[in-house]
Amino acid sequence: MDQEFQKIYFKTIVQGRLEFGTAKSFEKVHKMFVQRAEQYHKNQVIFTAEELFDEAKLTMEIPRFVGQISEKVYKNTISLLSYCSQFAVTGSIRAWMSESGKIMHYNLMEPTSDKAAVQSFLKGRRLVKEKGKEEEAISFLNKAIEKYDRHAQAYERRAKVCFRMKNYHDAARDYTKAIGIDPTIPSAYFGRARVHFLNKDWELAIEDFNQTLKKSIALQPIYWKARKLKAECHLKLKQYDLAEFDLKLYSNRKFGKDDINNNYIRWSLFQYGSLLIKKGEYNEALVQLNKALEVPQQPKSDINEGEILRMRGVAKKEAGKNGYIKDIKDAAKMGDKKAKTLLASFA
Repeated sequence: MDQEFQKIYFKTIVQGRLEFGTAKSFEKVHKMFVQRAEQYHKNQVIFTAEELFDEAKLTMEIPRFVGQISEKVYKNTISLLSYCSQFAVTGSIRAWMSESGKIMHYNLMEPTSDKAAVQSFLKGRRLVKEKGKEEEAISFLNKAIEKYDRHAQAYERRAKVCFRMKNYHDAARDYTKAIGIDPTIPSAYFGRARVHFLNKDWELAIEDFNQTLKKSIALQPIYWKARKLKAECHLKLKQYDLAEFDLKLYSNRKFGKDDINNNYIRWSLFQYGSLLIKKGEYNEALVQLNKALEVPQQPKSDINEGEILRMRGVAKKEAGKNGYIKDIKDAAKMGDKKAKTLLASFA
């Protein structure tokens, strides 16, 4: 029976929020949801209308659903939610179906209708991705906000442009505005955390990185980007046990081929190994530092081979193993100043 269950049902995560703006749009989409669920899908969908619709807020809300679902029910649900999203003025719903940690299906449902607020936002969002188009992107995002002043996604994207232009004050303001309207957007917390990070407000950054982790899932790159930067904050505050937890998770994670987090594997292994030395766990530190040496130099990592060799030499020495002098000498030859100081102290 267990094997049969495993074959038919798969882990499914659905989360998000849609705003319909007016009572008329809300009533129409609510009515159509009930009709289509019954007539088209024979009620073989994950949710009921009562679970999703909030008349007071004129929204459809799925804080987070996690369950074992058949592919048929998943596809029926996606079809229904996609249909409903076209009545919305802003928002998005994301869904994942996975097996053994591998994504089988990923779906993004968001409004793409001819509504002015929708089209202005979509144009602005496209321009956000183009370097040199920042002012034009802001112009379209402003139009979206003028048409619908509760457009949390437009505030979040405008904040991203402000951040890129190093206008951190306005970026933080817009991220906060987005969070106030829609507290389910992980990128808004992540963006505000990065502002705090640049301002060296480590504790405030940690709070927002924690919210990013709560609002995202481990299948998203942003989840692991937040985990990595949170570890950096803990290191700055010398909260080594908390940093170790994040670094261990990050270092052991296998990322997809195109995941940006692959750029920081060497960094995380080095930091994890260095932290283990501080804790006196020298043999495990050697394991992590050896792994770091196996990772090629990464464009976005500022950890060079000399640094890793120096720390490996320290771990070997403290563990009572041979070869530590050679590692530190090799590090010194590569220009590592701390290695040269260590060699002088040995002499």
